[in-house]
Amino acid sequence: MIEAARKPVVALDYELAQEMASALGRLGRALETALQALAAFDAGHDRAALSAEAQQARRDLVAAAGHALWQFAIQREACGLRDSRQIMRDYRVPPEVQNSMGAVRRPAGR
Repeated sequence: MIEAARKPVVALDYELAQEMASALGRLGRALETALQALAAFDAGHDRAALSAEAQQARRDLVAAAGHALWQFAIQREACGLRDSRQIMRDYRVPPEVQNSMGAVRRPAGR
């Protein structure tokens, strides 16, 4: 009787583990996409000669990558993976993105 009562709990644990892994994969891909967008921007622009609009666009890309990094790091921690240094190495996260992780920027004009 006790074994039969455990089956729903085991099934639920399995479903939760699957969802955590799925979320981790989605967030990892989102981080990769954000980092690629920043790298593509940098490859196509001379940082020393950026217009004000281009500087803002780059700041937005850094902020988006920082947010994606934060979300991925939080999900990894929820999965029990607490060493964020591994993320920084594996994904080659630039220091400015690391520094913007978790930062919330106020919209312009507020």
